[in-house]
Amino acid sequence: SGEPISCRLSGIAGGIEICITFPTEYVKTQLQLDEKANPPKYKGIVDCVKQTVNGHGVRGLYRGLSSLLYGSIPKAAVRFGVFEFLSNKMRDEKGRLDSTRGLFCGLGAGVAEAVLIVCPMETVKVKFIHDQTSANPKYKGFFHGVREIIRVEGLKGTYQGLTATVLKQGSNQAIRFYVMTSLRNWYKGDDPNKAINPLITGLFGAVAGAASVFGNTPLDVVKTRMQGLEAHKYKSTLDCAMKIMKHEGPKAFYKGTVPRLGRVCMDVAIVFIIYEEVVKVLNIVWKTD
Repeated sequence: SGEPISCRLSGIAGGIEICITFPTEYVKTQLQLDEKANPPKYKGIVDCVKQTVNGHGVRGLYRGLSSLLYGSIPKAAVRFGVFEFLSNKMRDEKGRLDSTRGLFCGLGAGVAEAVLIVCPMETVKVKFIHDQTSANPKYKGFFHGVREIIRVEGLKGTYQGLTATVLKQGSNQAIRFYVMTSLRNWYKGDDPNKAINPLITGLFGAVAGAASVFGNTPLDVVKTRMQGLEAHKYKSTLDCAMKIMKHEGPKAFYKGTVPRLGRVCMDVAIVFIIYEEVVKVLNIVWKTD
């Protein structure tokens, strides 16, 4: 089947996009780690970029990139593979997937990618970014860092914040695929075979990405805190959320929204365009053969 090939190609698209937009991911994570309870290190986005470049050069903005890069292809493969598998079982007799079923398929895809790929990948990324602000950074590179995390904390050290990650990824993909399915069905109307221009797909993807950012940034903030070097301060995901609310107020749950918005909208738009276009080509090739 063409599914594995299209999944790999959407993963490569995601990898290219991450290389371009990773500094926004770095800034988002630093702002989310920056606790109001302690004296904050950063006054905002610009100050975070300035301090990082002054202290570590432009390369400092790419700290933790490798973990996302190595995980981008398997993550996309799991996400779209599980979504295709579930959606094929849930389509009606006309091959149409309604938005509610799209939401459940997205939820399943998000939970699967969280458990198999995203949680260890994000834990390593957050620890790398947090480590750079320590007085004596201890991770020399990706493989050395992973070895150190496993040596000191065991394999469970790469699975910090699993509950928060499952909640975040599950809601993320549920919102994205719900919005994407709704917009696609609205655009196609009564003609399920109506072609969608790649630019329209990109626009729908950006809207779906923005909806997921506003819908689940609070879970992303909790996840980041649960995966940082200070995670031992929290007894559980709920305890972490309650401590943020108590010491920093509701605004803290939307830290990093602006840098995350830019990256996620571009990410979702690019990956959906590549995925849709590859599926179109593969459908022609497979039907012709």
